Amino acid sequence: MKFIVLVCLLSFCSFLDATPVNMTSEPNVFMKRISQTSWEQSNDIQFDSDVTLDTLEMIRKADYPAEAYVTITEDGYILTLHRIPGGNGSLPVLLQHGLLCTSADWLFLGKDKALAYLLADQGYDVWLSNYRGNTYSRKHISLSPSELKFWNFSFHEMGIYDLPAMITFITNMTSQPLHTYIGHSMGTTGFYIMASERPEIAQMVQKMISLSPVAFTNHMESKIKYLIPLWTELKMIIRYFFHDEFLPQSDILKFLSKYLCEQNLEENICVDIIFLICGYDREQFNYTLLPVILNHDPAGTSSKTLMHYVQIYQSGKFRQYDYGREKNQLIYNSAEPPDYNLSNITVPIALLYGRGDLIVNIVDLKRLYRALPNVVDMYEVPWPKFNHVDFMWAKDAPKLVYERVLKLVKKKKLNNVIWRE
Repeated sequence: MKFIVLVCLLSFCSFLDATPVNMTSEPNVFMKRISQTSWEQSNDIQFDSDVTLDTLEMIRKADYPAEAYVTITEDGYILTLHRIPGGNGSLPVLLQHGLLCTSADWLFLGKDKALAYLLADQGYDVWLSNYRGNTYSRKHISLSPSELKFWNFSFHEMGIYDLPAMITFITNMTSQPLHTYIGHSMGTTGFYIMASERPEIAQMVQKMISLSPVAFTNHMESKIKYLIPLWTELKMIIRYFFHDEFLPQSDILKFLSKYLCEQNLEENICVDIIFLICGYDREQFNYTLLPVILNHDPAGTSSKTLMHYVQIYQSGKFRQYDYGREKNQLIYNSAEPPDYNLSNITVPIALLYGRGDLIVNIVDLKRLYRALPNVVDMYEVPWPKFNHVDFMWAKDAPKLVYERVLKLVKKKKLNNVIWRE
Protein backbone atom coordinates (compact mmCIF):
# COMPACT_ATOMS: atom_id res chain seq x y z
CA MET A 1 0.00 0.00 0.00
CA LYS A 2 2.86 2.39 0.84
CA PHE A 3 4.39 1.68 -2.54
CA ILE A 4 1.14 2.57 -4.29
CA VAL A 5 0.98 5.85 -2.39
CA LEU A 6 4.57 6.68 -3.40
CA VAL A 7 3.85 5.95 -7.04
CA CYS A 8 0.76 8.17 -6.95
CA LEU A 9 2.68 11.00 -5.35
CA LEU A 10 5.80 10.98 -7.49
CA SER A 11 3.91 10.41 -10.72
CA PHE A 12 2.66 13.97 -10.64
CA CYS A 13 5.84 15.81 -9.57
CA SER A 14 7.20 17.98 -11.30
CA PHE A 15 8.12 16.65 -13.60
CA LEU A 16 26.98 15.75 -36.09
CA ASP A 17 25.11 16.67 -39.25
CA ALA A 18 21.72 15.16 -39.58
CA THR A 19 18.41 15.61 -41.33
CA PRO A 20 14.98 15.91 -39.75
CA VAL A 21 13.30 12.61 -39.02
CA ASN A 22 9.67 11.84 -38.32
CA MET A 23 9.55 10.78 -34.67
CA THR A 24 5.76 10.48 -34.43
CA SER A 25 4.27 7.05 -33.98
CA GLU A 26 0.72 5.92 -34.49
CA PRO A 27 -1.00 5.84 -31.08
CA ASN A 28 -2.96 2.87 -29.90
CA VAL A 29 -6.35 3.38 -31.55
CA PHE A 30 -8.35 1.71 -28.79
CA MET A 31 -6.74 3.74 -25.99
CA LYS A 32 -6.95 6.94 -28.03
CA ARG A 33 -10.71 6.39 -28.39
CA ILE A 34 -11.04 5.70 -24.66
CA SER A 35 -8.99 8.78 -23.79
CA GLN A 36 -11.11 11.04 -25.97
CA THR A 37 -14.41 9.53 -24.85
CA SER A 38 -13.65 9.64 -21.14
CA TRP A 39 -12.69 13.31 -21.20
CA GLU A 40 -15.54 14.29 -23.51
CA GLN A 41 -18.00 12.70 -21.10
CA SER A 42 -16.78 14.76 -18.15
CA ASN A 43 -19.30 17.41 -17.16
CA ASP A 44 -16.62 19.65 -15.66
CA ILE A 45 -14.42 20.35 -18.67
CA GLN A 46 -14.53 20.78 -22.42
CA PHE A 47 -12.54 18.20 -24.39
CA ASP A 48 -9.17 19.47 -25.63
CA SER A 49 -7.77 17.60 -28.61
CA ASP A 50 -4.24 18.25 -27.31
CA VAL A 51 -4.93 15.34 -24.95
CA THR A 52 -4.13 12.87 -27.71
CA LEU A 53 -1.38 14.80 -29.53
CA ASP A 54 2.37 14.33 -29.26
CA THR A 55 4.87 17.20 -29.20
CA LEU A 56 5.15 17.64 -32.97
CA GLU A 57 1.39 17.49 -33.41
CA MET A 58 0.81 20.07 -30.67
CA ILE A 59 3.26 22.48 -32.30
CA ARG A 60 1.73 22.07 -35.74
CA LYS A 61 -1.80 22.45 -34.37
CA ALA A 62 -0.69 25.82 -32.97
CA ASP A 63 0.34 26.80 -36.55
CA TYR A 64 4.09 26.69 -36.02
CA PRO A 65 6.60 24.68 -38.09
CA ALA A 66 7.90 21.62 -36.27
CA GLU A 67 10.88 19.34 -36.77
CA ALA A 68 12.36 16.38 -34.94
CA TYR A 69 15.93 15.14 -34.84
CA VAL A 70 17.85 12.41 -33.10
CA THR A 71 21.33 12.52 -31.65
CA ILE A 72 23.41 9.79 -30.00
CA THR A 73 25.25 10.19 -26.71
CA GLU A 74 28.80 9.00 -26.08
CA ASP A 75 27.37 6.03 -24.16
CA GLY A 76 24.90 5.08 -26.89
CA TYR A 77 21.52 6.57 -25.90
CA ILE A 78 19.41 7.88 -28.77
CA LEU A 79 17.79 11.18 -27.82
CA THR A 80 15.02 13.14 -29.53
CA LEU A 81 15.17 16.88 -30.06
CA HIS A 82 12.05 18.80 -31.12
CA ARG A 83 12.38 22.15 -32.83
CA ILE A 84 10.35 25.20 -33.77
CA PRO A 85 12.77 26.55 -36.39
CA GLY A 86 13.48 30.25 -36.65
CA GLY A 87 14.57 32.20 -39.69
CA ASN A 88 18.04 32.27 -41.15
CA GLY A 89 20.56 33.28 -38.50
CA SER A 90 18.03 33.23 -35.66
CA LEU A 91 19.52 32.64 -32.23
CA PRO A 92 19.13 29.10 -30.84
CA VAL A 93 17.49 28.63 -27.43
CA LEU A 94 17.28 25.23 -25.72
CA LEU A 95 14.53 24.31 -23.23
CA GLN A 96 15.17 21.31 -20.97
CA HIS A 97 12.35 19.69 -19.00
CA GLY A 98 12.42 18.36 -15.44
CA LEU A 99 11.83 15.01 -13.74
CA LEU A 100 9.22 12.71 -15.35
CA CYS A 101 8.43 15.30 -18.01
CA THR A 102 9.08 15.74 -21.76
CA SER A 103 9.46 18.44 -24.38
CA ALA A 104 5.64 18.66 -24.46
CA ASP A 105 5.51 20.33 -21.02
CA TRP A 106 6.81 23.56 -22.56
CA LEU A 107 3.68 23.64 -24.77
CA PHE A 108 0.82 22.87 -22.37
CA LEU A 109 -0.25 26.49 -21.82
CA GLY A 110 -0.89 26.82 -25.55
CA LYS A 111 -0.37 29.50 -28.15
CA ASP A 112 0.39 33.01 -26.86
CA LYS A 113 1.14 31.62 -23.38
CA ALA A 114 3.58 28.68 -23.46
CA LEU A 115 7.24 29.70 -23.25
CA ALA A 116 8.25 27.77 -26.37
CA TYR A 117 5.71 29.67 -28.48
CA LEU A 118 6.56 33.04 -26.92
CA LEU A 119 10.22 32.50 -27.78
CA ALA A 120 9.30 31.49 -31.33
CA ASP A 121 7.17 34.65 -31.65
CA GLN A 122 10.26 36.67 -30.73
CA GLY A 123 12.14 35.09 -33.63
CA TYR A 124 14.31 32.60 -31.75
CA ASP A 125 15.22 29.14 -33.01
CA VAL A 126 13.54 27.06 -30.30
CA TRP A 127 14.83 23.60 -29.38
CA LEU A 128 13.02 21.28 -26.95
CA SER A 129 15.15 18.44 -25.64
CA ASN A 130 14.32 15.09 -24.04
CA TYR A 131 16.45 13.38 -21.40
CA ARG A 132 17.23 9.67 -21.71
CA GLY A 133 14.50 7.34 -20.52
CA ASN A 134 11.48 9.53 -21.19
CA THR A 135 8.76 8.88 -23.77
CA TYR A 136 10.80 10.31 -26.66
CA SER A 137 14.24 9.00 -25.69
CA ARG A 138 13.75 5.30 -24.95
CA LYS A 139 16.28 3.90 -27.43
CA HIS A 140 19.91 2.82 -27.35
CA ILE A 141 22.28 1.58 -30.02
CA SER A 142 22.59 -1.83 -28.35
CA LEU A 143 20.42 -1.98 -25.21
CA SER A 144 16.70 -2.53 -24.84
CA PRO A 145 14.48 -0.76 -22.26
CA SER A 146 13.56 -4.26 -21.06
CA GLU A 147 17.16 -4.71 -19.82
CA LEU A 148 18.29 -3.54 -16.40
CA LYS A 149 21.47 -2.12 -17.90
CA PHE A 150 19.46 0.36 -19.98
CA TRP A 151 18.19 2.01 -16.78
CA ASN A 152 21.58 2.19 -15.07
CA PHE A 153 21.76 5.99 -15.12
CA SER A 154 20.87 9.03 -13.04
CA PHE A 155 20.89 12.75 -13.73
CA HIS A 156 24.70 12.49 -13.57
CA GLU A 157 24.72 10.80 -16.99
CA MET A 158 22.15 13.31 -18.23
CA GLY A 159 24.62 16.05 -17.37
CA ILE A 160 27.83 14.51 -18.68
CA TYR A 161 26.36 12.76 -21.75
CA ASP A 162 22.86 13.94 -22.72
CA LEU A 163 23.30 17.70 -22.57
CA PRO A 164 26.73 17.63 -24.28
CA ALA A 165 25.29 15.54 -27.12
CA MET A 166 22.29 17.83 -27.60
CA ILE A 167 24.16 21.12 -27.23
CA THR A 168 26.88 19.97 -29.64
CA PHE A 169 24.22 18.86 -32.11
CA ILE A 170 22.45 22.23 -31.98
CA THR A 171 25.64 24.26 -32.36
CA ASN A 172 26.69 22.12 -35.33
CA MET A 173 23.27 22.48 -36.94
CA THR A 174 23.09 26.25 -36.46
CA SER A 175 26.81 27.05 -36.83
CA GLN A 176 26.68 29.28 -33.77
CA PRO A 177 26.85 28.91 -29.98
CA LEU A 178 23.72 28.23 -27.96
CA HIS A 179 22.32 31.66 -27.17
CA THR A 180 20.39 30.59 -24.04
CA TYR A 181 19.77 27.39 -22.11
CA ILE A 182 16.55 27.38 -20.06
CA GLY A 183 16.08 24.53 -17.62
CA HIS A 184 13.33 23.63 -15.18
CA SER A 185 14.00 21.53 -12.05
CA MET A 186 16.07 18.51 -13.18
CA GLY A 187 16.81 20.51 -16.31
CA THR A 188 18.85 22.78 -14.03
CA THR A 189 20.45 19.87 -12.14
CA GLY A 190 21.80 18.39 -15.35
CA PHE A 191 23.16 21.74 -16.51
CA TYR A 192 25.09 22.37 -13.29
CA ILE A 193 26.67 18.93 -13.66
CA MET A 194 27.51 19.50 -17.32
CA ALA A 195 28.93 22.97 -16.70
CA SER A 196 31.11 21.78 -13.79
CA GLU A 197 32.27 18.47 -15.33
CA ARG A 198 32.36 19.34 -19.06
CA PRO A 199 33.64 22.95 -19.31
CA GLU A 200 34.41 22.50 -23.01
CA ILE A 201 30.68 22.05 -23.63
CA ALA A 202 29.70 24.87 -21.26
CA GLN A 203 31.76 27.22 -23.41
CA MET A 204 29.20 26.70 -26.17
CA VAL A 205 26.46 28.26 -24.00
CA GLN A 206 26.23 32.03 -23.66
CA LYS A 207 23.78 32.17 -20.73
CA MET A 208 21.62 29.89 -18.59
CA ILE A 209 18.23 30.55 -16.96
CA SER A 210 17.25 28.32 -14.04
CA LEU A 211 13.54 27.89 -13.29
CA SER A 212 13.10 26.38 -9.83
CA PRO A 213 16.79 25.35 -9.59
CA VAL A 214 17.55 22.00 -7.94
CA ALA A 215 21.00 21.26 -6.53
CA PHE A 216 20.88 21.25 -2.73
CA THR A 217 17.65 19.84 -1.31
CA ASN A 218 18.12 19.01 2.38
CA HIS A 219 15.69 21.77 3.47
CA MET A 220 12.98 20.52 1.11
CA GLU A 221 9.48 20.81 2.62
CA SER A 222 7.64 18.62 0.11
CA LYS A 223 5.66 15.78 1.67
CA ILE A 224 7.65 13.26 -0.36
CA LYS A 225 10.43 13.61 2.21
CA TYR A 226 8.38 11.45 4.58
CA LEU A 227 8.53 8.60 2.07
CA ILE A 228 12.31 8.74 1.61
CA PRO A 229 13.03 6.29 4.48
CA LEU A 230 11.07 3.67 2.51
CA TRP A 231 13.03 4.14 -0.68
CA THR A 232 15.53 1.29 -0.34
CA GLU A 233 12.72 -1.26 -0.03
CA LEU A 234 10.66 0.38 -2.75
CA LYS A 235 13.62 0.37 -5.14
CA MET A 236 13.75 -3.41 -4.81
CA ILE A 237 10.08 -3.63 -5.78
CA ILE A 238 10.65 -1.36 -8.78
CA ARG A 239 13.55 -3.54 -9.91
CA TYR A 240 11.59 -6.77 -9.52
CA PHE A 241 8.41 -5.65 -11.28
CA PHE A 242 9.57 -2.84 -13.60
CA HIS A 243 13.27 -3.54 -14.37
CA ASP A 244 14.39 -0.26 -12.72
CA GLU A 245 12.14 1.87 -14.92
CA PHE A 246 10.09 4.39 -12.94
CA LEU A 247 6.64 5.56 -14.09
CA PRO A 248 6.75 5.47 -17.89
CA GLN A 249 3.76 6.59 -19.92
CA SER A 250 1.61 3.63 -20.86
CA ASP A 251 -1.91 2.94 -22.08
CA ILE A 252 -2.81 1.43 -18.72
CA LEU A 253 -1.46 4.42 -16.77
CA LYS A 254 -3.30 6.85 -19.03
CA PHE A 255 -6.51 4.88 -18.66
CA LEU A 256 -6.28 4.71 -14.86
CA SER A 257 -5.22 8.34 -14.52
CA LYS A 258 -8.18 9.57 -16.51
CA TYR A 259 -10.74 7.51 -14.61
CA LEU A 260 -9.19 8.41 -11.25
CA CYS A 261 -8.80 12.11 -12.00
CA GLU A 262 -11.56 13.15 -14.36
CA GLN A 263 -14.39 13.88 -11.92
CA ASN A 264 -14.87 17.09 -9.91
CA LEU A 265 -11.65 18.67 -11.07
CA GLU A 266 -11.69 21.50 -8.54
CA GLU A 267 -12.00 19.00 -5.69
CA ASN A 268 -9.65 16.51 -7.31
CA ILE A 269 -7.39 14.15 -5.37
CA CYS A 270 -4.83 14.14 -8.19
CA VAL A 271 -4.51 17.93 -8.05
CA ASP A 272 -4.21 17.76 -4.25
CA ILE A 273 -1.34 15.30 -4.66
CA ILE A 274 0.44 17.81 -6.90
CA PHE A 275 -0.02 20.45 -4.22
CA LEU A 276 1.32 18.16 -1.46
CA ILE A 277 4.47 17.56 -3.46
CA CYS A 278 5.09 20.85 -5.22
CA GLY A 279 3.26 23.53 -3.22
CA TYR A 280 -0.33 24.62 -2.70
CA ASP A 281 -1.45 27.10 -5.36
CA ARG A 282 -5.06 26.50 -6.29
CA GLU A 283 -5.45 29.96 -7.85
CA GLN A 284 -2.73 29.42 -10.44
CA PHE A 285 -3.51 25.82 -11.37
CA ASN A 286 -5.32 25.52 -14.70
CA TYR A 287 -7.69 22.62 -14.06
CA THR A 288 -8.64 22.28 -17.72
CA LEU A 289 -5.01 21.34 -18.48
CA LEU A 290 -5.13 18.24 -16.28
CA PRO A 291 -6.20 15.86 -19.09
CA VAL A 292 -3.33 17.10 -21.28
CA ILE A 293 -0.83 16.86 -18.43
CA LEU A 294 -1.87 13.31 -17.58
CA ASN A 295 -1.60 12.22 -21.19
CA HIS A 296 2.09 13.19 -21.24
CA ASP A 297 3.28 12.98 -17.62
CA PRO A 298 4.72 11.04 -15.89
CA ALA A 299 6.99 10.22 -18.82
CA GLY A 300 9.40 7.80 -17.18
CA THR A 301 12.94 7.75 -15.84
CA SER A 302 15.22 5.37 -13.99
CA SER A 303 14.81 4.45 -10.33
CA LYS A 304 18.51 5.34 -9.98
CA THR A 305 17.63 8.95 -10.82
CA LEU A 306 15.21 9.05 -7.90
CA MET A 307 17.80 7.35 -5.67
CA HIS A 308 20.39 9.99 -6.56
CA TYR A 309 18.00 12.74 -5.44
CA VAL A 310 17.35 10.79 -2.23
CA GLN A 311 21.10 10.67 -1.57
CA ILE A 312 21.47 14.42 -2.13
CA TYR A 313 18.64 15.10 0.30
CA GLN A 314 20.08 12.79 2.95
CA SER A 315 23.71 13.89 2.61
CA GLY A 316 23.07 17.61 2.22
CA LYS A 317 25.67 17.62 -0.55
CA PHE A 318 25.45 18.11 -4.32
CA ARG A 319 27.65 15.22 -5.33
CA GLN A 320 27.99 12.19 -7.57
CA TYR A 321 26.14 8.93 -7.04
CA ASP A 322 26.99 7.04 -3.85
CA TYR A 323 27.59 3.34 -4.57
CA GLY A 324 28.75 2.51 -1.04
CA ARG A 325 32.23 2.71 0.44
CA GLU A 326 33.71 -0.31 -1.31
CA LYS A 327 32.45 0.46 -4.81
CA ASN A 328 33.11 4.18 -4.36
CA GLN A 329 36.75 3.32 -3.70
CA LEU A 330 36.93 1.47 -7.03
CA ILE A 331 35.10 4.14 -9.02
CA TYR A 332 36.20 7.38 -7.37
CA ASN A 333 39.31 6.24 -5.49
CA SER A 334 37.56 7.55 -2.39
CA ALA A 335 35.14 6.17 0.18
CA GLU A 336 32.82 9.13 -0.45
CA PRO A 337 31.58 10.31 -3.85
CA PRO A 338 33.08 13.62 -5.02
CA ASP A 339 31.10 16.86 -4.87
CA TYR A 340 30.25 18.66 -8.09
CA ASN A 341 32.50 21.72 -8.12
CA LEU A 342 30.04 24.52 -8.79
CA SER A 343 32.84 27.09 -8.60
CA ASN A 344 34.03 25.76 -11.97
CA ILE A 345 30.94 27.14 -13.71
CA THR A 346 31.66 30.36 -15.61
CA VAL A 347 28.40 30.55 -17.61
CA PRO A 348 26.23 33.53 -16.53
CA ILE A 349 23.26 32.03 -14.64
CA ALA A 350 19.90 33.51 -13.63
CA LEU A 351 18.00 31.93 -10.74
CA LEU A 352 14.20 32.23 -10.71
CA TYR A 353 12.27 30.83 -7.76
CA GLY A 354 8.88 30.81 -6.03
CA ARG A 355 8.21 31.21 -2.33
CA GLY A 356 5.49 28.56 -2.48
CA ASP A 357 7.84 25.90 -3.92
CA LEU A 358 8.01 23.00 -1.45
CA ILE A 359 10.89 21.31 -3.32
CA VAL A 360 13.24 24.28 -3.69
CA ASN A 361 13.60 25.88 -0.26
CA ILE A 362 14.98 29.40 0.04
CA VAL A 363 17.76 28.18 2.38
CA ASP A 364 18.99 25.71 -0.24
CA LEU A 365 18.64 28.35 -2.95
CA LYS A 366 20.84 30.79 -1.02
CA ARG A 367 23.44 28.07 -0.68
CA LEU A 368 23.38 27.50 -4.46
CA TYR A 369 23.63 31.25 -5.05
CA ARG A 370 26.75 31.47 -2.88
CA ALA A 371 28.32 28.44 -4.61
CA LEU A 372 27.85 29.72 -8.16
CA PRO A 373 30.48 32.30 -9.18
CA ASN A 374 28.48 34.07 -11.90
CA VAL A 375 24.85 34.58 -10.85
CA VAL A 376 23.50 37.45 -12.95
CA ASP A 377 19.89 37.56 -11.79
CA MET A 378 18.00 36.47 -8.70
CA TYR A 379 14.26 36.75 -9.23
CA GLU A 380 11.50 35.86 -6.81
CA VAL A 381 8.22 35.35 -8.66
CA PRO A 382 5.82 38.02 -7.32
CA TRP A 383 3.13 35.58 -6.21
CA PRO A 384 3.52 34.20 -2.66
CA LYS A 385 2.11 30.73 -3.46
CA PHE A 386 4.06 30.19 -6.70
CA ASN A 387 5.11 26.52 -6.63
CA HIS A 388 7.44 24.07 -8.35
CA VAL A 389 5.25 23.24 -11.37
CA ASP A 390 3.78 26.73 -11.73
CA PHE A 391 6.85 27.61 -13.81
CA MET A 392 5.41 25.34 -16.51
CA TRP A 393 1.66 25.27 -15.92
CA ALA A 394 0.48 28.37 -14.02
CA LYS A 395 -2.29 30.48 -15.53
CA ASP A 396 -0.27 33.66 -15.08
CA ALA A 397 3.18 32.22 -15.85
CA PRO A 398 3.49 34.47 -18.96
CA LYS A 399 3.11 37.60 -16.83
CA LEU A 400 4.78 36.40 -13.61
CA VAL A 401 7.76 34.53 -15.12
CA TYR A 402 8.07 34.56 -18.89
CA GLU A 403 8.24 38.35 -19.26
CA ARG A 404 11.34 38.21 -17.06
CA VAL A 405 12.73 35.23 -18.99
CA LEU A 406 12.28 36.99 -22.34
CA LYS A 407 14.09 40.08 -21.05
CA LEU A 408 16.99 37.92 -19.86
CA VAL A 409 17.15 36.08 -23.19
CA LYS A 410 17.12 39.34 -25.12
CA LYS A 411 19.71 41.10 -22.96
CA LYS A 412 23.14 41.02 -24.59
CA LYS A 413 25.25 41.54 -21.46
CA LEU A 414 24.27 40.35 -17.99
CA ASN A 415 25.87 41.80 -14.88
CA ASN A 416 26.33 40.09 -11.53
CA VAL A 417 23.51 40.54 -9.07
CA ILE A 418 23.78 41.21 -5.34
CA TRP A 419 21.48 39.08 -3.18
CA ARG A 420 18.79 41.10 -1.43
CA GLU A 421 17.26 39.53 1.67
